[in-house]
Amino acid sequence: MATNLRLAPEIETALREEAARTGRSQQEIIRTALQRHLRLVPESPVEKSDSLVLSGRVRAPRTPFRADLPLLPLPDGVTSLDLMNRDDRF
Repeated sequence: MATNLRLAPEIETALREEAARTGRSQQEIIRTALQRHLRLVPESPVEKSDSLVLSGRVRAPRTPFRADLPLLPLPDGVTSLDLMNRDDRF
């Protein structure tokens, strides 16, 4: 069955980024999400292991995954070890 789906701009952006990040098509991601929502596929082991979230000991994330910011380059000849106090070194 073919259908049209209107998405909010932020959902569209997140869907495109997820497709690029995982190498999956946008259609595949949407199909999988619908199957999970309609409980047409069994839970994955990762979902079953969310007992800490279900028990309330850990909160579920409030925002979707974001890629890390790029690392800051250090000046030539400076290492991260140089940035620590001498007392902090092993």
